[in-house]
Order: sequence, then C-alpha cells, then structure tokens
Amino acid sequence: MNARRYFERNATVIATLDREQVKKQIKNFRGRFPLDFTDDYLDATSLDRLRHILLGVMMTNKTRC
Repeated sequence: MNARRYFERNATVIATLDREQVKKQIKNFRGRFPLDFTDDYLDATSLDRLRHILLGVMMTNKTRC
C-alpha cells in the first residue's frame, strides 16, 4: 500500500473512533517505542489531540487500526 493510501485509510478510521476507543488504542499501542501516557493526561486532552497522537505513532510505526 502506498504511503498516501495508508495515511488516508488510517486517518479515516481514526476519525470515526470515539474517545474511549482512541484511549484504548493509545494505551495498548505496541510499537518501536513505548507510549507512557497517564489516564489523567488522556482524560484532560482533547479528542482531536488524542487522534493526532494516535495517527502520528501509527504513521511512525506503519501499523493499522
């Protein structure tokens, strides 16, 4: 899959996730580097920011939702 289609697919999927689904994806993310966000941080962060974080780490690791 080329990079543009990969990005578009993941961005579309992430855009449909609600807050709890995004938090679950972030907390259970397994990639080349660990994510260490507290529940307090995740609860206080806007949904758009959480989606941005998730998309960024997925693009860095080229994983799918």
